Amino acid sequence: MDRRNFLKKAAAMSVVTSLKNSQAAENPIPHRTLGRTGESVSMIGIGGYHIGTPSEQEAIRIVRMALDNGVNFLDNCWDYNDGVSEERMGKALRDGYRQKAFLMTKIDGRTKAAAMRQLNESLRRLQTDHIDLLQFHEVIRESDPERIFAAGGGMEAVVEAKKQGKVRYIGFTGHKSPDIHYKMLQTAFAHDFHFDAVQMPLNVMDAHFDSFEKKVLPVLVEHGIGVLGMKPMGDKIILNSHTATPTECLHYAMNLPTSVVITGCDSMEILNQALNAARTFKPMSKSEVAALLAKTSSAASKGEFEEYKTTHNFDGTYQNPQWLG
Repeated sequence: MDRRNFLKKAAAMSVVTSLKNSQAAENPIPHRTLGRTGESVSMIGIGGYHIGTPSEQEAIRIVRMALDNGVNFLDNCWDYNDGVSEERMGKALRDGYRQKAFLMTKIDGRTKAAAMRQLNESLRRLQTDHIDLLQFHEVIRESDPERIFAAGGGMEAVVEAKKQGKVRYIGFTGHKSPDIHYKMLQTAFAHDFHFDAVQMPLNVMDAHFDSFEKKVLPVLVEHGIGVLGMKPMGDKIILNSHTATPTECLHYAMNLPTSVVITGCDSMEILNQALNAARTFKPMSKSEVAALLAKTSSAASKGEFEEYKTTHNFDGTYQNPQWLG
């Protein structure tokens, strides 16, 4: 390509980029407040696991396109795709993109040593000196709360890391049982500890079966804890029920008192679907909610479309107990 054609192409690309930035500025992604932290976070968040699916170049493009369009909440985890998800996100956050992001990742370590080691690995992979929100991952066992808060447990490492400036806020996640989430919260209260955020499945199926929405969500709202909704489509499994569309699934979760609804985006098409859902969201009326839940009631009754609750298919630490430490 000669110099003249190169300059023409560069100018055209600049115009396209400016147009995209202008469109994003005119129609930004709505933001909400993350509980008592006061942090402003996008109502839609980009799931970390799924950026391990496409090529590295496409994954970086997805993350940067989301940030350019006003999404600032990024989800990840130390164990996603053997660290590849964090490595890709770290590369995407170069060139000034880290400043646009509220970066969350998770660790599996239940002991102080394992938790600190995993946190330091995450910092290295993500190419950052701090994590905005660090969460204990897969709190899915009755024993998890006690292990995390025990002497020499993972919480000691995370609190120490917060004092060192490596972590700004602390939370936990889980997908198995609302009763275990409730136990984790009560264990924290007993230790005079207040989580900043909690992540859990919130979707059109959960509302009917062993429901986080009914058992955990009210506690989070009462205590000003940021609500992170995940699995709005149950990793696409809910869509197999043919009872709700992707946009209906996203809008239902957004209609709850969620700070962020985290959704996996493994292509630009799926990212644009999520961006459009956030931009078109309007609070649903009681009758609209009732109609959507009526469509999903029968399919949801036995947890068939919520395998993360009823099987070990989504339990990474069940398959790899050594991650717990």
